[in-house]
Amino acid sequence: MIKNIVFDLGNVLISFKPSEYLDKKNYPANLKEKILKDIFGSKEWLMLDNGDITTSEAIDSILRHSSLKREEIIHVFNHRTELMYPIDQNARILPDLRKRGFKLYYLSNFPGDIFEEVRTGYYFFTYFDGGLISAEVKVSKPDNRIYNLLLEKYNLLPEECLFIDDSEVNVKAAEFNGLQGIVTYGSLEIASKIEEALVLITS
Repeated sequence: MIKNIVFDLGNVLISFKPSEYLDKKNYPANLKEKILKDIFGSKEWLMLDNGDITTSEAIDSILRHSSLKREEIIHVFNHRTELMYPIDQNARILPDLRKRGFKLYYLSNFPGDIFEEVRTGYYFFTYFDGGLISAEVKVSKPDNRIYNLLLEKYNLLPEECLFIDDSEVNVKAAEFNGLQGIVTYGSLEIASKIEEALVLITS
């Protein structure tokens, strides 16, 4: 029986699509591709998610292997939260799930330096009973350890948890650790997927 529903944040409850943002801001194609590759596709970006380096260390490191100028890199980092906004179509299901008795948690790869701003600024965090981000525990999905850290922190049984993520790799890792899983692939309408999964699990 599912008692707990665990949500990824990026592209499940929070839109994070750097390419679309750069298009809206009319970045030239060559600069856009450099930013996507050298910043968002960099090892430093993953290390920030993992809590292994600070933002200033990431900027210095990216500068050593990128043709981007320091001010260009800093500008992107200073405007990271502008790339994000709540996916209201998905977030609106949270209060209903709470009313139905489910405990709600988040589990996300997220840099620590901007998470507090997001957590306090986005209305839907009030519906959560708890959660973990990768930078806090210095381990990222799909590493098995992060799923177990969440279970241990909140004393949850894996078979009582439904995990929702836009990444198939992350969901497979959750299932390997005993959780039920749903892959959303970035869908803006996940309510029906959740209901279908709950019916299948309880049938």
